[in-house]
Parts: sequence; C-alpha cells; structure tokens
Amino acid sequence: MELLAHVEKSIRSRKLLVRGQPVLVAVSGGLDSMVLLRLLHGLSAAHGWKLTVAHFNHQLRGRSSDADERFVGKAARMLRLPFIAGRGDVQAFAEKHALSVEMAARALRHEFFARTARQLKICTVAVAHHADDQVELFFIRMLRGAGGEGLAGMKWIGPSPNIRSVGGGRREQATRANRLKTELQTQIVRPLLDVTRLDLEQYARVHNVRFRQDASNASLAIQRNRIRHELLPLLAARYQPALKKMVLRLMDIIGAEAELAADTARRWLDGKRRPAFHLLPAAVQRRCLQLQLLRLNVPADFEIIESLRASPGRPVNINPNASVFRDVAGRVQVRTPRPVAFNPNQLALDLKGRAGEIVFDGVHCHWRIAVSKPPCRLPSHPTGCESFDADQVGPEIHLRHWRPGDRFQPLGLASPVKLQDWFTNRKVPRARRHELLVAATAAGEIFWIEGQRIAAQGRLTARTQRRLIWHWRRG
Repeated sequence: MELLAHVEKSIRSRKLLVRGQPVLVAVSGGLDSMVLLRLLHGLSAAHGWKLTVAHFNHQLRGRSSDADERFVGKAARMLRLPFIAGRGDVQAFAEKHALSVEMAARALRHEFFARTARQLKICTVAVAHHADDQVELFFIRMLRGAGGEGLAGMKWIGPSPNIRSVGGGRREQATRANRLKTELQTQIVRPLLDVTRLDLEQYARVHNVRFRQDASNASLAIQRNRIRHELLPLLAARYQPALKKMVLRLMDIIGAEAELAADTARRWLDGKRRPAFHLLPAAVQRRCLQLQLLRLNVPADFEIIESLRASPGRPVNINPNASVFRDVAGRVQVRTPRPVAFNPNQLALDLKGRAGEIVFDGVHCHWRIAVSKPPCRLPSHPTGCESFDADQVGPEIHLRHWRPGDRFQPLGLASPVKLQDWFTNRKVPRARRHELLVAATAAGEIFWIEGQRIAAQGRLTARTQRRLIWHWRRG
C-alpha cells in the first residue's frame, strides 16, 4: 500500500496522467512491467483511467517468447483489460540494418507501441523503467562519452522514441520524424522512475504478483547486464555503499544544469539582441552549436561541435559530400561542394629503357630499372618513392586519374576495394581525390596511387629479379 500511494503521488505531482485518460500499458511479462500493470490497475478505478495492455513479442527466445505473450494476455484477461500483441523478427532486423540486437528490439518495440497508440487514439504509453534502470543507463552513457543531457537519464514524461533511426538519408529520416510527431504526439510516462528494483520485488512478493523470468537478463555478453551484475556490485561493495542514491542525485544535478544550458542556448538562438557568441560560457556555446546541428539534421558529435567552436569559418567534413562551418556570430551552415568532374587526362609510358622521366598534370615522375639477385630484400624508401616488381608491372604503364568504378587491392588486404570507398575511409578530401595520379598496368590493374598505399599487384617478392624504382614530386 505504501508503494501504491507513492506511485499515485508521483503521477499526481508530476502530472503524468489526468483523470479519465486512456493509457496504453507496455507489459513484457517481467517483474517491472507486471508490478506497474498491477499498480495502475489498482489506481484506475479512483482516477477513471482506461487501461489497455500492449505486449511486443521480440521472437528472440523461441517458445519462451511465445509463452511470455500468452502469459501477459492471460494477465490482461484476469484484470478484464483489452490486450493487443505485436511481434517482429528482431534478429533479422538487426542484421539488415547493422544494429545490435538491443537497439533493433528497442526500435521495433517502440514503433509497435506508437503505432498501436495511434490506432487506438491513445496519447500516453506507460512503461516500467525504474531507479535501477536509471543508474545502469548512467554508466552505459558515461562509457559512451555522453554529455550532460545524456547523463541526466530518462525523464518522467517525454516524447515517444517511435522513429526508426535506420533506412533512408538524414533528410528522409527527418521528414518522417516530423510527420510522425505531428500525427502521433505520443508521450511516454515512467511512473516508477524513483522506485528501486528491491521495492518492486517486495511488492510482488507481498501481493502475489506473478511474472516471467527472462534468461537473457543474466547473460554477461550484454553490456547492461555486465554493469548490473559486475560493475555496480563492485562499486557498492568497495567504494560507495550508497551508490544508487549518489548516482541518482548526480543525474538530477547534471540534468538541471544541462536544462539550464539548453534553455539559455535556445533563448540566444531565438533572440534579436544577445551577447556575442565568444562571450557565452563554453557549455552554452556547445549547446547552441548542438541545437543548430540537430535542426540541420547533422550528427551533433562532440568532435564536430568542438571543431566548430574552436575555429570559426573553418569547414568540418561530416561526410564525403558535405561540410559544416560556423561564422564568427555563431551561426552554423551546411556547405555542399560543387560536383568535381573526373579528369580524363591520361598518358601511356614506355618502360622498356633503363630509366626515364616525365611531367604529367603537375607531377614530375622519374623511374629506373634496377637488377636484383634473389632473394630480393625489401628496400626502405623516403617519401615520394616506391619500388615494384618490374616484370609484374610490365613494359608499359598508364598514368591517369581516378575513374568511376576503379578498384584496387591495397597491400595487406585480402580482396580489392572500390577506390571511392578507399578515399572515403582514408578521409581524402573530395577535390583532392580527382587530382591524385593513378598508375595502372597495360591490362588496367592499378598498382600505384599518388601518396596512398601501394597495391598488392606488382609488389616486391623474394623472387623479384628486376625492380621498378618510382619517384614522384608534385609541383
């Protein structure tokens, strides 16, 4: 009864629910959600709440997942509540979109809750996150390098994370997000956010609340479980017995300060008369830049924010096709470079002699053939010089520039890669890619790219008898 009164007080004081409101209760069948269902059901008669039970079957544990669904359905019927179940192939979804199973499950689950709420014209979904979840989330986000907003943890009430962050470009995702937010206006409420897992266990024991155990909660392959079963007990036993209390207090402090910085940043962005950007505190500067990046659908990574903050006017690459920069006034803009045309220039170079040189598109190239007695020792060359097996390269090479569809096999890799992917991974600026020289054999196989790793084609081996020594200098 104490827990029931406590939850009722939290709901009333934080305005999580109003009288007569329809509520979709997310129930997995585990301890947390089954206690939440029992508590809300116990309070619903006095407040006129119209509860509907929703369960999502992740299909990750075979018969156990199906048993969870049947269990929740039976519990709903015993309480005489409507029951809606959904299911999705989380494993397949995770593989298709290169997500962890946890992230895939979360995306599908919240999408189901939001879709169900929209169909039933319900604006509120109640979930069973509690105080222990908050503490675990703090350490998860801390280890990921989250800022103040992330370390503040979950809010008592907030918008539903119902937008899949997979599929389509950022502009498409933003359009879909804005449309769904307009259509749904679904709010997530967390009535148990200051209740501990121990409190829930005691309530279930006293009031005979049955629940299902999920075996995956004990798997140490999942980071959250390692934090729950290894890190937190260690910290509580060896460093701070009141760990949970201290962390929750810290989250509250961080959250209030992060909210202050965000409010100040929003007022600065929307105001007409405001202090110069460089006079703002660093925390407000960062939040101003973060808010602008989010509005532009640009990932607000700490490194990007700090680069913009430290260097006004200097562009920061966000992908191969775009960059962002801020002016001295603190305004952020996206810059899309003009398309760079592929350079068609090329030159056939005859290597039949002992040495030679050529100037091609601003690059001075000098070559010579050196005879080596097996076993050939790999030489050490200064910058601007490479050696190749002359017999593998052949008597004629073609100097040119990058072309669409070019592939090569970098030395040390087991298979060829697209030259475009190589440039992207190496963060070679787009304009620079079209300037670099490429050398290919008469058969078209690329063995050298100016300033990049040489290819496996034409590399020196212990059997090499003739070495092609290649020097180049730009300018």
